[in-house]
Amino acid sequence: MGQVPAIVDGRFKLFESHAILRYLASVFPGVADHWYPADLFTRAKIESILDWHHSNLRRGAATLVMHTALAPFLGLRTSPEAVKQAEKLLMQSLGTIESVWLNGGAKFLLGSPQPSIADLSLVCEIMQLEILGDDVRDRFLGAHEKILIWMDNVKRATSPHFEEAHELLFQVKARMLSNNAAAANQASEPSTKHKIASKL
Repeated sequence: MGQVPAIVDGRFKLFESHAILRYLASVFPGVADHWYPADLFTRAKIESILDWHHSNLRRGAATLVMHTALAPFLGLRTSPEAVKQAEKLLMQSLGTIESVWLNGGAKFLLGSPQPSIADLSLVCEIMQLEILGDDVRDRFLGAHEKILIWMDNVKRATSPHFEEAHELLFQVKARMLSNNAAAANQASEPSTKHKIASKL
């Protein structure tokens, strides 16, 4: 298919993030049950979250990041209307996570004492907001204390692998912030020169 994420396990090839998570949790011995529980009722609830994620949290977060950060960075067209809709969907999605799956001060989704592949998928999606810069990220997450605590719980439970998995994300963030700062400095140079010329 020529797309990522994808894995190759021997002669077996697989793409789509959720399919990969299910495969890894099911095939390899020694994977703790809490990642993808054998209990069918709990597993069904995890599947429900993963399905919800694609058309809600992912659509909101990915569209927002694309139109406000990646598209301008790559010189592609952006859509203010798409940004507006994405912001609305993202805020709704964050509210749903808090009110439905983190209700009652749960440490992880579904009130579990340990994380599942659903926790991984949703937290990694929200981590995209880092690319938008701290101010924008805080505008969306600042009012969601449960989300912030939950994300920190997932980071702690998966450290140091969480940091390793997001190393590229923070490299991209640093590069984009550097480029934005350089562009801002360039934009201010003509006005500075104009002021100097006026004084002369």
